[in-house]
Amino acid sequence: MNTTLATLKERGFFAQCSDEAALSRLMDEGPVSFYVGIDPTGDSLHIGHLVPLYAMVHLARDGHRPVALVGGGTARIGDPSGKTEARRILSVEQINANVAAIEMQIRAFLSTADVDARFVNNADWLAELNYIDFLRDIGRHFSVNRMLSFETYRMRLETGLSFIEFNYQLLQSYDFLELYRRHDVRLQIGGDDQWGNIVAGVDLTRRVVGADVYGLTFPLVTRADGKKMGKTEDGAVFLDPRRVSAYEMFQYWRNVPDADVGKFLLTYTFLPTDECKRLGSLPGERINEAKETLALEATALIHGREAATASLEAAKSAFAGSGGAGGADAIPSIEVPASELAAGINAVDLFHRTSLCSSRSDARRLIDQGGAWVNDRKVDDVDQTISTDWVVDGAMVLRAGKKRYFRVIVA
Repeated sequence: MNTTLATLKERGFFAQCSDEAALSRLMDEGPVSFYVGIDPTGDSLHIGHLVPLYAMVHLARDGHRPVALVGGGTARIGDPSGKTEARRILSVEQINANVAAIEMQIRAFLSTADVDARFVNNADWLAELNYIDFLRDIGRHFSVNRMLSFETYRMRLETGLSFIEFNYQLLQSYDFLELYRRHDVRLQIGGDDQWGNIVAGVDLTRRVVGADVYGLTFPLVTRADGKKMGKTEDGAVFLDPRRVSAYEMFQYWRNVPDADVGKFLLTYTFLPTDECKRLGSLPGERINEAKETLALEATALIHGREAATASLEAAKSAFAGSGGAGGADAIPSIEVPASELAAGINAVDLFHRTSLCSSRSDARRLIDQGGAWVNDRKVDDVDQTISTDWVVDGAMVLRAGKKRYFRVIVA
């Protein structure tokens, strides 16, 4: 087996391949151009989007040539894969803004990983297509019966599949054909929910130009506790630092279930495989060492090594109950006037002001369940008044449960 494919398998980036033996031979012959496609349906990626980018880096570091496709054209339609209802239709202006934001995030990630890629936008060839010509030249190669055999379409037929979404597979398949023509792309990689779209592109390219191209998917990442990867109680873990700080991202990784640590080290870091396995198998409380390594490495790739290290110091500072010094500056924070605190602030109102609680009801529930703390003092009454006597070194560290922190600075 080709060494690159062996690496992908060992690190968990392998679910299905359209022709593994042939792809292995092709990769042994020399560098292969491959692509990853991401639709700009929002203005920021979240960590659930990262798996294809990690796989891209592994391929690129072995000498293969990456192409990053940002789908400014396909985003106008919306991929039904993995969705129980149609995506919201975005304006062209919003899509173009999203393209710019997401391309910048992908470039930053690849640059941190010391990888260069060619960037393309499929709006360059999709936006001006003549629909009648497209149906005649491309649509005739697709079987409706076969399309309906794929899980994506079968699942959506139960809840309703629009005609515009039904066209999505044709457009993504056409991307593969165009990238083969323009850049000699021979491989598409993506999550396993894209299998139907990918093999359709493989088949279309063979039918239209007689070329052998390949598709490879990797498993969709899931958490041992059943939560969706990249989701928290407060929403998605976005890469945009204006929406999720380095500290908040660090905390997400630091708090993953013990059973996931080894798998996530292999997937979300570039540490050597043996080291990932060693850390993931640490016994008892020592698994926390592995979690800190995972959090540090994964956060550094998005926010930089300095911010990741500050987040580690902040987490240790918060855990120790420090209100002010050291790395605590990296904890998300707000300022509260000293005069307001002197008059007293209701605990529910104070926790609601932070990202720890999305509503006053959440704050009441947190206090009633015994999970609200200010520094080392437990808040056990929803009518508790927080005042200046709770302040340590000019600040207060609020905690929700065992692992979520927020800093209130007295101004």
